[in-house]
Amino acid sequence: MSREFEQSEGRRAFFRESVSRLMGPVGDFLDRRFDLSARPALLRPPGALPETEFLETCHRCGACVDACPASAIYPWMSGDSTTEETPVIDPDRAPCVVCDGLDCMCICPSGALRLVESRGSIRMGLARVRGGACVRSTGEDCAECVDRCPIGRGALDLPGEGPPRVIDAGCVGCGVCQHVCPVTSKAIVVFPNRQ
Repeated sequence: MSREFEQSEGRRAFFRESVSRLMGPVGDFLDRRFDLSARPALLRPPGALPETEFLETCHRCGACVDACPASAIYPWMSGDSTTEETPVIDPDRAPCVVCDGLDCMCICPSGALRLVESRGSIRMGLARVRGGACVRSTGEDCAECVDRCPIGRGALDLPGEGPPRVIDAGCVGCGVCQHVCPVTSKAIVVFPNRQ
């Protein structure tokens, strides 16, 4: 084997090792960040148990779907037997209106949805504002999300200028704000609880 060939192989090995050391952590980060095998976080009806317990407890009977006065709850059709036909809410389709009767919780036969003390103690998810997408960031006068929120100023605050501010302790994650947001790429989005 020639000396020139050995040097060439040594350089290739050095570069392979360098790229591996540089890209290894990047690959590990991307694997964790974009785990394609992970299930999406689903927005469950009010009073839902933590997800693992919810999936073990829910009968998939549809009682909450039928009881919802806003027709916001529907059976999830995922093709995944673990989550198939479990009740979900999609705020873009129809948000939870946090009805006075809390009908879905009252009618659940399995206990997957448990009655909470008050409407304000519901924790389905949490709204987050994408400030740059909000029309208020360009000076337009819009207050749809605040005006229509069933919890009101306890969940959303509207400063004199700029986008609304979510009050984490008051937001129940119902999705009304997301539903009524007038921009196409919603300026306020509800992220379901991941428990």
